Amino acid sequence: MHSIWRTLDRGLLRDIALVCLAVGVIGLSYGAIAVTSGFPLWLPVLLGLLVVAASSEFLFIGIIAAGGSPIAAVLAGLLVNARHVPFGLAVPDVLGHGWRRLLGTHLMNDETVVFALAQEGLSRKRAAYWACGLGILICWPLGAVAGGLIGTVIEDTDAFGLDAMFPAILLALILPAFREREKRRAALAGAVIALATTPFLPAGLPVLLALVALTTTTTVRKKASR
Repeated sequence: MHSIWRTLDRGLLRDIALVCLAVGVIGLSYGAIAVTSGFPLWLPVLLGLLVVAASSEFLFIGIIAAGGSPIAAVLAGLLVNARHVPFGLAVPDVLGHGWRRLLGTHLMNDETVVFALAQEGLSRKRAAYWACGLGILICWPLGAVAGGLIGTVIEDTDAFGLDAMFPAILLALILPAFREREKRRAALAGAVIALATTPFLPAGLPVLLALVALTTTTTVRKKASR
């Protein structure tokens, strides 16, 4: 830990702290929604410690709360987290070896990988990765605990907009990607598929089926390259 603080400058540490704080705030929404949806407080906290992946955890809780099957919820979460495969290929040296590699893999998420790849030199990459990862590992479950406690007092989280917090943040993150025509087509096709199948399929399956849109854009890209 001492090597992390010596390696990173004050500005980078501040940026990492702000990101971890934002993750904790999102955890408030996550914990509150989970508890008001009927889940016990320990469940979102346990998932926060064992999964450490906000999008898949939100999806898991949302699908089951909407009446979907646990299998569909787990599959949806796994598909969302499939992006961690290329993440691991991008930062193999950052993770270390032995037990550190296992813990480093557990801490892998969008934020840790982004901070690591943005640094020059292996030592700075490792320091940024571990500082961000450990910070999120602390802030995310703590946010879920606080949100869950709020959810036991506030019956209607919708009145405070907590249910919209995470979708709004996700939308803000993906908006820059819509500058590319292919990604706009994929998002539009996925939305059409999900909306068209929602009245007929159990909760969770329309989200999975929307991923078919990725295959259509891949096909269009191959034809255009010929």
